[in-house]
Parts: sequence; C-alpha cells; structure tokens
Amino acid sequence: MVVVGSFNLDHVWSTSRFPVPGETRLGSFTCGPGGKGFNQAIASVRQGAPTHFIAAIGSDAIGDGAAALATTEGLQAHWQRCPTQATGTAAIVLDGQGQNLIVVGPGANAALSVEHVQAQAAVLRGARVLLTQHEVDPLATRCAHALARAAGVLVIHNPAPPVDATAQPALDGIDLITPNETEFAQLLRDHAGHDIAAAYLVQQEEPILHRLCRDLGVPTVIVTLGADGVFVSQANGYTRIAAEAVNVRDTTGAGDAFNGALAAALAGGQPLLDAVAQANRVAGLKVERHGAALAMPTRAEVRERFATA
Repeated sequence: MVVVGSFNLDHVWSTSRFPVPGETRLGSFTCGPGGKGFNQAIASVRQGAPTHFIAAIGSDAIGDGAAALATTEGLQAHWQRCPTQATGTAAIVLDGQGQNLIVVGPGANAALSVEHVQAQAAVLRGARVLLTQHEVDPLATRCAHALARAAGVLVIHNPAPPVDATAQPALDGIDLITPNETEFAQLLRDHAGHDIAAAYLVQQEEPILHRLCRDLGVPTVIVTLGADGVFVSQANGYTRIAAEAVNVRDTTGAGDAFNGALAAALAGGQPLLDAVAQANRVAGLKVERHGAALAMPTRAEVRERFATA
C-alpha cells in the first residue's frame, strides 16, 4: 500500500460548544500528529498492511518528530524535506457532541513536487493500491496516479478536503473514489453538471444515488454518509452498508480511518464489500477515541471491539 499525502501537526481545542464570532470560550488543549495522508497511512499500517508514505515536511522540529514517529509505527516514509517551508499544521476545535471545525496551514504539503514523486516510481509500481487526497500539490497527485495506473495499481482517491475543479485530479485516472456527501455534491457539480445540495443527496433513494454515482464515470464510487452508513456503487449494481453502533466522542479523522483501512484491506486481497465493512468498523472505533493519527485502531482492537473473526 502506498499513500501520497500530507502530514500536519494538529492543535486541538475542546469546548462544550463552538464559539460564535467574537466570543471567547474556555476549553482544553492537546497536540498531536495528523494530516489526511499521515492519518490514512497510520490507519493502514495499524491494520497490518505494509505501507509506504510519500510526503513533504519542513526542515524543522515538527518535521523531525514526524519522521521519528513514522519509524516508530513501522511506516516506510519517503520524505521530501523543504528548507523554506514549515511543516504543515492544523487548528481543530471540538464541541461537546464530537463535531469539529478545522483550519489547515499546508506549509510543506503544498510544495510536494512532481520530481519527488517521480523519484519514488519504483515504490509506486510495486504497490497493489495507491491512496491519495487533496492536501498536497495536485500536480504531485496526478503524477502518482499516472505512475500507478501505468503499472496496473489500483488507484483510490479520497476527494477531501473539498477543492475547486482546477485542483482536482482527473477522474479518468481513478479506479475508486470515496467522497462524503458534501464532497459528492461538489464532484457532481464539477464533473457531471448536477447542482444538488448535500443534504438533499442524503435523503435520496438508493436507485437515484446509484444513477448519480454512475454519472461521475468512476468504476467504483463509495459515498460515506456518517450515521447513514456507506453507499457503494459499481457498474453492475449498488449496496448500502449500515454504520456501526458506536459512542461518538471525536469525528476528527473518521474518514481517514475509513480510507486507510479500506485501502489496506483491498491491498490484502479482501473482496470489496468485505473491505468496506472492515473500514466501517475501523472508522467506528476511531470516533470513540479523541485524536487523529494516534487514535487509529489496530486490527486486534477492531476485532475485539466488534467481535469479528
């Protein structure tokens, strides 16, 4: 498994409710590793998949910490060091219901270069699965897709966070895409000419969702719908898998847990629907914990929590 993506140091403030503009609230503070790419890579490696991570960090103490943590986790990282850029950071505010507000300072992530990705061509060609997102330079992502596709590697793209169409990779270079309802609505606007609100999509009957998924032209579309489960659409049909019954404490990184676990399961040869079910369980256990990368569960923890084989 290979992840091309971001590393951020997450600064997290927790408070009973979100402040309104101009309001100051008291809360508590924690700090830890994150970034969509790193979260997904840690989720994958903790599910037992040999995982490579291609990313950019600054020549600073935060970057040194990222490199050390990757080694500790058994993640095979291929770092681009950027002496003129700070390592990426994120500010996260959590409310008492586990919902979050996030602002990201990309830093070195935006400088991940095509040249660095090309230098890892052998790693990409040797993979079974490539997983990407929207937190690094889109040219680097497109380069990774091209190298992987040429080698017959399964390309999974998590279109998060939402970005405008010019910063997205071409959909025809993707085998499997994993939007949530907001990202799905944007993809439909940008690539299929449908202007449909995310809240409206969640209410649609499954045949309508399936038809909309098919309009994207991607072989497999997996729409994550939070408490409404996961909708899987392929050319030969569709299915919905229910969300796990969990006690939500922190939704930060839930999508990353799902994507990393999904890619790990597919890289390990699991059938698609089995892989989705496993990813659902990993994401379910993640939201019962506070944090991002360090809150990703291991395969043994998921097996114990959900009594799976």
